[in-house]
Amino acid sequence: MILYHGSTVAVQFPRLIQSDKGRDFGTAFYLTDLQAQAEKWAWRHARINRLNGLQDAKAIVSVFVFDEVDAHSSLKWLELPHANLEWLELVLKCRGDISYNHGFDIVSGKIADDNVGRTVSYVQQGIMRKEDALERLKFQQINNQIAFCTLKALQFLHYQKHYSITKEPV
Repeated sequence: MILYHGSTVAVQFPRLIQSDKGRDFGTAFYLTDLQAQAEKWAWRHARINRLNGLQDAKAIVSVFVFDEVDAHSSLKWLELPHANLEWLELVLKCRGDISYNHGFDIVSGKIADDNVGRTVSYVQQGIMRKEDALERLKFQQINNQIAFCTLKALQFLHYQKHYSITKEPV
């Protein structure tokens, strides 16, 4: 399986990243199987860096081959293909506590960005019930993400190449 990582640097040697704010599936190296999503993510990061004074920030997508078959038989993997209650509760735990450890090597599921992220934040703040949030999310186009949460999981990723995005993706 081909996976993509959008950033402002080429990533040949992935590492686990712990953010100072909670991420959807916790400390991990995040990728997607959607090339267009990775390109938009890279462009967004570059744009933010340029706004913060790094005028030479580039949008770069790193491409990996993922040994999915061997990973399934060797790793503890949680697949959440839908924005359901299990997905929402995991995202709330991970975003609410940066030290939370769910115990999985890989978590794949929907990404809580933009409108989806706002809906999740409403639940975190107590503005919206989980059930109402899930009903609202049924109408959202939600992209995919795969979080490699352990060093063992990263061993199943093989860097192939990287490329730059020179104009904003559509």
